[in-house]
Amino acid sequence: MEIRVPLKELNSRIARFRKQMDHDYPGWEITAVFSKINVYYFTGTMQEGVLFIPRNDEAVYWVRRSYERAAEESLFPIIKPMESYRDAAVTMKNLPDTVYLEKEIVPIAMLQRFQKYFPFSKVESADLQISKTRSIKSTYELALMEESGKIHQRVTEELVPGLLKEGMSELEFFSDLYSTLIHEGHHGVARFGMFDTESILGQIAFGESSIFPTSFNGPGGNYGMSPAVPIHGSRDRKLFIGDLVFVDVGCGVEGYHTDKTMTYMFGKSLPDEVIHIHLQCVDIQNSIAAMLKPGAVPSVIYNEILGGLSPSFLENFMGFGTRKVKFLGHGIGLTIDEMPVIANGFDDPIQEGMVFAVEPKKGIPRIGMVGIENTFVVTPQGGRNITGNHPGLLKVY
Repeated sequence: MEIRVPLKELNSRIARFRKQMDHDYPGWEITAVFSKINVYYFTGTMQEGVLFIPRNDEAVYWVRRSYERAAEESLFPIIKPMESYRDAAVTMKNLPDTVYLEKEIVPIAMLQRFQKYFPFSKVESADLQISKTRSIKSTYELALMEESGKIHQRVTEELVPGLLKEGMSELEFFSDLYSTLIHEGHHGVARFGMFDTESILGQIAFGESSIFPTSFNGPGGNYGMSPAVPIHGSRDRKLFIGDLVFVDVGCGVEGYHTDKTMTYMFGKSLPDEVIHIHLQCVDIQNSIAAMLKPGAVPSVIYNEILGGLSPSFLENFMGFGTRKVKFLGHGIGLTIDEMPVIANGFDDPIQEGMVFAVEPKKGIPRIGMVGIENTFVVTPQGGRNITGNHPGLLKVY
């Protein structure tokens, strides 16, 4: 394999995680990591197994499938094969009473199989500590995200207008957009950390479809394919002259995502009032971006922005009807939904190298979801946009 995460990068991640654990749990002794995304973050490969990170010893990655691939593509120092947890257990003596692991991710049945051979008496969560470690991106990670951002910008701002054709379905557009993104270098998936969430790209919608109810925790919506597959796009909703086109999709390179929403006016302009509301959302995005400096507090940003909006504008802001989300942006990286979040409850100051997707949006009856989203890197000068500066409502006619 030619693509390998540098060993210096992997060592830095382990060291920063241990430092975070020392700060939050001074008495911790060992952490077990199971999820493929977090395993990839720490080892540079995404196999089935378990990564043990002791406080005072070398980390070991035990792999069930595929050890051969892990050994080929990862520079992680210690990778060992196992048929079951039993193989790893026989090598580990004097286990502590408590293990820290991903309680948000590990199923109960998996934990029970694990504890059959590793009889820890107490299980504590390391989710927050892993998330905090991942939230600050290195130069290596930022370079991948910036590459993703360039693809994102080119496709949504330059190529999408050529894909939109009167009479095409949402699903046809979704297929063409996905193919275009892949051709331009997108890694092909949109990964989310939220429980039991499926997506390939994101939300693609024409007109009022973009405010249709969904279980997805975001401002927009879409009809989807069916109750069994409520994502991608409808085979039946066709594109008509005068439609708003809503494109809220992820892009990624080597695992690292950017998030961007672009809107289009197909065939003719939308009403002036709709355009005005959309531009207000753009102004909100720019105000938030200016605040994304080291030391700023996400909850303070959230309340300052909401406090400056009129009651009439707040109606259907960040959603539609009763289906409104309680954030203005979110961290992003190996998953599209990372910490921290621009919302109440996130009171730790942000740091340089964090990356946020900022997405002020507002639903409009009989029109759809207007607004914008771009991905910003926290810098001392404020958020640096890496996905393009087009204000949206791009004319396609």
